[in-house]
Amino acid sequence: MKEFVVDDKTAKKYRRKSLIAFIIFFALLALGWTGWKYLNNAPRDGGIRGGLQKPLRQVLDLNEEVYSGLFSSKRLVKEYPRSKAAPRARVNGDVGLDPSLFDSASWRLQILRANGDTLSLTLDDIKQLPRYDVVFNFKCIEGWSQITWWSGARFSDLIKKYHLEKEAGMKYVGMATPDEEYYVGIDMPSIMQPQTILCYQLNAQPLPMNQGYPLRLIIPVKYGVKHLKRIGTISFSNTRPPDYWAERGYDYYTGL
Repeated sequence: MKEFVVDDKTAKKYRRKSLIAFIIFFALLALGWTGWKYLNNAPRDGGIRGGLQKPLRQVLDLNEEVYSGLFSSKRLVKEYPRSKAAPRARVNGDVGLDPSLFDSASWRLQILRANGDTLSLTLDDIKQLPRYDVVFNFKCIEGWSQITWWSGARFSDLIKKYHLEKEAGMKYVGMATPDEEYYVGIDMPSIMQPQTILCYQLNAQPLPMNQGYPLRLIIPVKYGVKHLKRIGTISFSNTRPPDYWAERGYDYYTGL
């Protein structure tokens, strides 16, 4: 067998390439370490648990600007036949649903008007609005999804019925559970999308307690963290309302 011999010129070439590769590797390693230290020590946005590092929040805010700029209320989420809906809907959280802190007999939906007045509605008041059914693929940030069937009144119909046009002209809606343990902030275009409902039925039956009885939000253009269960109050503002998961470092917009 013929012996393979590397001449000096070829050897120098490989040594030079190896040296360059090691320099690039350690430079990238140093850059990554420096970047990690910068982000880890960067000021936070002040939310619960310290919030999110401001550079990361700025990236999420930029994503929100892009996605909200592309959003159209005319774009509908895909719907499915009712036969495709899961017989038992999966539960994606229980914050704000402590049964010991909830009295269903005294529950009222409290809507805070722009003039400071409070509109108090019963579940029967909500049921007087046209009923709307939506069967869609409910998506959770935990990585699972499920086709589910929900029924209730369109949020946009509530606005029309109770002359909340001034409030709907603001940028955001805030919602919270009666015990105020869970709360969300939602951009107005998303919540006025025609598939967004104040939901009181699941699979044609009253909402179970663990799904937010007596009334919850279903907003198909958002991930599940925005679908607040057991709505206690609704408010309107031109500044971002508090948001439970955004305060813990998640994306505020959470759109699909």
